[in-house]
Amino acid sequence: MRIAVLGAGAWGTALALCFVERHELTLWTWQAVHADAMRQARENAQFLPGHPFPESLAVTADLAGAVAGADLALLATPMAGLRPTVAQLARLRPELPFLWVCKGLEAGSALLPHQVAAAEHPRARCGALTGPSFAAEVARGLPAAITLASADAAFAAAMAQELHGPRLRLYANDDIVGAEVGGAVKNVMAIATGICDGLGLGLNARAALMTRGLAEITRFGVALGARPETFMGLAGMGDLILTCTGDLSRNRRVGLALAAGKSLADIQRELGHVAEGVMTAREVARRAAVLGVDMPITATVCAVLDDGLAPTAAVDRLMRRDPKHE
Repeated sequence: MRIAVLGAGAWGTALALCFVERHELTLWTWQAVHADAMRQARENAQFLPGHPFPESLAVTADLAGAVAGADLALLATPMAGLRPTVAQLARLRPELPFLWVCKGLEAGSALLPHQVAAAEHPRARCGALTGPSFAAEVARGLPAAITLASADAAFAAAMAQELHGPRLRLYANDDIVGAEVGGAVKNVMAIATGICDGLGLGLNARAALMTRGLAEITRFGVALGARPETFMGLAGMGDLILTCTGDLSRNRRVGLALAAGKSLADIQRELGHVAEGVMTAREVARRAAVLGVDMPITATVCAVLDDGLAPTAAVDRLMRRDPKHE
């Protein structure tokens, strides 16, 4: 299969390196200077250094050329780039199926990725790749398992079969809402867990926070039409565990840095990558309010990010909540 990976950040590059062994791959970046640098160095020194490109991996800054002969597009842009990229695909190759790997809610609209895609390309065959997966480990060929979700169950099954490999196991799922909610809101919980660990509150506190975070994610997802069982799988619990506990998690690092007293502006500048949980927290809180869904952890993360609430005060706010039934 001929695959065009659209977006040459860490995750797009890792997927290109993973799939190039069995497929014909083209990696696209919107920056010509970035494409030139990758072609010359035969690696993505900016976003995923230390992982050399095989000669069979093509690199380009020409979007039309990248998708011209492709059988599938993998959209590896940040959430903010999803809408314009889908719009360009609809214009260039309206019949081309595609998958996206971004996780979050769109800033301003609070839409999930599949809703953004439907708004720009309503007849597309498309879906999401999501689940517990750090780019650096996938690029190294370490084993991982992720979810391929689409409202079109047959499409999800067919694409999972095509992309399934010896080191990246894919599971098909037709609960696109649940898969996307799990992938989005776990980033918010990872910020909270980073704060918890950064303050040295212990493993008991981390376990409690993650467990109540999963309950919060599930409430939000079910209110949007997801199936509860999806949150017990890779796209829910699996991604939550990885992102909250793994030190490669950008969102966890945001929380750790907040606990250390750094400003959000400094943290984002030092990361050098997008931490989707920052914007997602605001959009989840806004949409949850419309739905009438109680999300105290998300609300508290927003208070730290946007209202200047001290991390220690955030913990106190959560611990002082009235007792609840589980």
